[in-house]
Amino acid sequence: MSRISTLAGAVTCALALVTGSAVAASAAPVDQAPSLAEAKVDPVAWTPCNPDPSKPDPGIYDCAVYPVPLDYDNPSGEKIGIAMMRRRASDPSKRIGSLFLNPGGPGGSGYLWATTSRFGPEVQSKFDLVGFDPRGVARSNPLKCYKTQEDADAVNNRMVGVPVTKAEVDDTLDADQDYTDACSKNAGPLIEHMSTINVVRDLDRMRRAVGDAQLTFAGFSYGTLIGSTYANMYPNKVRAIIIDGNVDPNLRLHNGLEYDRQRAGGFELALDEFLKRCQAAGAPRCAFGEGDTRAKFDQLRDHLRTSPITLANGSKVTLSSFTSEVASALYSQAKLAPLAKSLQATYQVLQKPNAAALLAPKANVADEDANVLSVDVPRALREAPADSEYTADDSYMGVNCQDKPYPSNDRVFANAAKAWEQESPTFGRYQAFDAPACASWPAPARDAERFSGPWNKKTSNTVMVIGNLYDPATQYKFAQRMQQQLGNAVLVSVDSIEHCAVGRSKALNELVTRYLVDRTAPKPGQLLKPDAEIFPAV
Repeated sequence: MSRISTLAGAVTCALALVTGSAVAASAAPVDQAPSLAEAKVDPVAWTPCNPDPSKPDPGIYDCAVYPVPLDYDNPSGEKIGIAMMRRRASDPSKRIGSLFLNPGGPGGSGYLWATTSRFGPEVQSKFDLVGFDPRGVARSNPLKCYKTQEDADAVNNRMVGVPVTKAEVDDTLDADQDYTDACSKNAGPLIEHMSTINVVRDLDRMRRAVGDAQLTFAGFSYGTLIGSTYANMYPNKVRAIIIDGNVDPNLRLHNGLEYDRQRAGGFELALDEFLKRCQAAGAPRCAFGEGDTRAKFDQLRDHLRTSPITLANGSKVTLSSFTSEVASALYSQAKLAPLAKSLQATYQVLQKPNAAALLAPKANVADEDANVLSVDVPRALREAPADSEYTADDSYMGVNCQDKPYPSNDRVFANAAKAWEQESPTFGRYQAFDAPACASWPAPARDAERFSGPWNKKTSNTVMVIGNLYDPATQYKFAQRMQQQLGNAVLVSVDSIEHCAVGRSKALNELVTRYLVDRTAPKPGQLLKPDAEIFPAV
């Protein structure tokens, strides 16, 4: 399986301290005069649409493609289109404005987020919910490094998600170089204008185009960088900004390598808490809860470092598939109980035959549970028919490599992997190989126009920061730093193993509703609980 398809996450000072030389976006507008007339933009030309054509049209959605400048240094030049969808406020007489939504990524499609149920009925009645694909993403002039899927597979399938041997590392780094060569050849001028500063400029244009005097926005994961950047570029245009699953903006924009090292630590903290709670619940509530969960997990991982585990159906659990699937499950509390079943089933195969016979009845797991952690090798290595369309996009790297400064020597990532796995044994190597392509990216952060701070502008209204205590992808201390770095923000915490929290707690959603509708900032210091239990009583 290609490494790129699995990503969608203590080193010495010589490796960790990467100083970016990118230009801070001093040209970015910092609005200090809200009373002055704004530059006019064309309104959005909405047309009715059905988000799911396979079902009857609910008649409450509109779509549009809104033109924005490719290059804001040349605003009258070439335009690109931003795909937008809105769910109209259900009570137009009480409509407040538009709530713009971004699900993160970078590279996450927000277009269908207009249909989200994360926000309650009062929010839906008083706001148009507006989802959009940021520039270079999905429906919005997607950034593409390949012409055909066959070309993409020829490069991507040489990458290993968690390369361990010298051959795996060398092959992966070579494939990364071929990937960036393809980007240089095929991506076009958009690749030079993918940094978050441009996404924020687009967002402000859309805000004006829907007729809102100030921005109401909810950003998740990478979307928290969009929200915090907006708050500092346009501090007097902030009506209400919710940022959930927060990045550390200052670290991310100044030291990509160290940021990724700390991300690995966040995954480890979430994994450790999952294993502790699993053992406390015990089997059968947690299928992996019999015995020492930490020792069992480490045994699985360490075995996979040297050889795969072959399941009864012939499929194989590899270190790469295992690590990526565990990481993915940690993103969602609803996936944790199924993850426990998958781990137990795979552990039983490793211990076969006697241990499986003893453990299976108590744990209530089966061979098919282990398949979740496996790679179907023929499918992973399939080749697309010649000249089939390349339907993916390359916005994940397009944004990250422009925002986050990295070394230009890709061997640094291999060296970092050796150091990081000492403190983050499951995810250190996995995270170290997230961004080697940025070493040779055609439009790297060191040459790009970026917004890299300061982050302390006093906004016209308080920003609401939300952080889960055990968020794997953006660990809790990132949320704490976000709140501290912003000039006017309050932090609400949730005791949960999950990435992002809105929609998972009634208590939190009540705070969110009051903040969005009334602009009532939550009281600081609140620690909330999620509504659902990870391992409910059987």
